[in-house]
Amino acid sequence: MKCKRRLVAVVATGVLTFPLAACGGSVLPSDDEPSRSAAGKAVRIGLLLPEREATRYDKFDRPIVEKRVKELTDGQGEVIYANAGADEARQRAQITSMISRKVDALILDAVDAKSVAGSVKKAKEAGIHVIAYDRLAEGPIDGYVTFDNEFVGELQGRELLKALDEGGSKKDKIVVINGAPTDPNAAVFKRGALSVLSSTVQVAKSYDTKGWSPALARDQMTEAIEALGTDEIAGVYSANDGMAGGAIAALKAAGLNELPPVTGQDAELPAVQRIVSGEQYMSVYKPYPKEAEAAAEMAVAIAQDRMIAFEAFAGETTDSESQDNIPTHLVQVRALTRESIKSSVVKDGIYRLKDICTAEYKADCEAIGLD
Repeated sequence: MKCKRRLVAVVATGVLTFPLAACGGSVLPSDDEPSRSAAGKAVRIGLLLPEREATRYDKFDRPIVEKRVKELTDGQGEVIYANAGADEARQRAQITSMISRKVDALILDAVDAKSVAGSVKKAKEAGIHVIAYDRLAEGPIDGYVTFDNEFVGELQGRELLKALDEGGSKKDKIVVINGAPTDPNAAVFKRGALSVLSSTVQVAKSYDTKGWSPALARDQMTEAIEALGTDEIAGVYSANDGMAGGAIAALKAAGLNELPPVTGQDAELPAVQRIVSGEQYMSVYKPYPKEAEAAAEMAVAIAQDRMIAFEAFAGETTDSESQDNIPTHLVQVRALTRESIKSSVVKDGIYRLKDICTAEYKADCEAIGLD
């Protein structure tokens, strides 16, 4: 997957605005593509999310998309929701259901980017616009909304090196716990992280983690500890917070009183609390409201055939294995450490201080001025 900058020229004459895509690949339907008439305000948007291991999907993504669609359609739009529970066959069946229910656009966060390609093609043949969400799916995608995923990995790598430098560690062996091999984002996170880490530290053990499973990550970390010994592990690159929790559980079970720095991603509440207590070094805060709102805006715009608004919103393009120049909207991220909790997840209303600083973490919160 490759993201490219996309030049959009907007010419204002009082009544005329139009975009020019420097990379080609206009999303306007060609003469031989099926196309529905604009849906008006009564749009039907399908929302397919991939799993429930990460708490973000039901806690943030779904309600934010539903709220934004209502706002954009004066309450007349409808969101039809389903979660695949990490089952790719179930998600393909859910796409078939969305086709039969004649949604106008589909926001799709794929369980398996490749296995869903045929279903995406069927949706397109039925005249349904498909917006890939968070993860890029294969097939004829109309648009893509995600975070700058390579930068996520780079940020994790930089913060891990910073932690090792601050701790004065003379060890250089790290354990790498990557995400699911079926998730194209996982490969991009890995590439970004290794671009920073590989020249400075030794990747002593590396794992890909099916389903982003915290339980599997714990088993992998246990295996790494048995192979390397606790004294040889300088740090742990974990691609997300759930797996970081599994890795930390394994480190604690091995009897470590002082844990090596562990990275994460998603700013889940348990991870924020682990950062407060010092068990986890960092996470990556990805502003889900902005991503979810962007997906809703792109889906409603294309469902209503407002292609000028749709293209103007996508400032970049992305290439997949099956398609070039997919209009893409990237949302920026930032590192979440002890120092930035208040200015990120608290400031943006993701969590309240009382959510983070429960009785178990009250003393740690006070110690770092988070009260």
